[in-house]
Amino acid sequence: MASPFYDAGSFAVSDAGDVVRVFVVGPVQTNCYAYVSADEALVVDPGGAGARVAAALSGKKVVCAVATHGHGDHVGGVAALVSATDAPFALAAADVEIARHASDPSWSGSGIAYDDDAPAPSRLLSEGDVLEVGTARFRVMETPGHTPGGICLVGEGSAEGIVFVGDTLFPGSCGRTDLAGGDPEAMRRSLARMGREISPQTVLLCGHGLATTMAEELASNPFMR
Repeated sequence: MASPFYDAGSFAVSDAGDVVRVFVVGPVQTNCYAYVSADEALVVDPGGAGARVAAALSGKKVVCAVATHGHGDHVGGVAALVSATDAPFALAAADVEIARHASDPSWSGSGIAYDDDAPAPSRLLSEGDVLEVGTARFRVMETPGHTPGGICLVGEGSAEGIVFVGDTLFPGSCGRTDLAGGDPEAMRRSLARMGREISPQTVLLCGHGLATTMAEELASNPFMR
């Protein structure tokens, strides 16, 4: 059965013409994002339907597929996307083993099988690393808690003002810490750090559901207190 796929449209990011395209993929409706700048695209969290995501970006050079963490609902489409675009794959080292078992229901915590196991990463990410796409840059912020290798991608350059937060933070909530590799104390530290270091005006693009802002979460999210 083909992985679910829904093209949820796009929105402008900067006066430079950058846009974020949003694809909702896989059985648990994961947000897969494509940051498009100067005819290049950075794909974040291709959790399913990787070939369809690649087709939707036809005409753009996919410079990298990057996962905010290694769960199957965020990496299940990496293999097909990489096959279609020849893009490199980037992931934090601590989540490589999780990503290698993306298609195994026993590793997902939910009993759900995803499209494919993730391939070996071309690049292992760590704190302070930078991914570039067009005129935009994304700095890696390590935010363990949901998984050991969870990261956020902090926009700089023409991407300033947005952060891809994966499953670390949701509107009014945060990522689960009761799955294998989850750590409640690490999550607490990660959220506290995000609250200190990310500007209140920043738009947070989450791994599932709606976007939010840091100001909204500082004001109302009980996990940020």
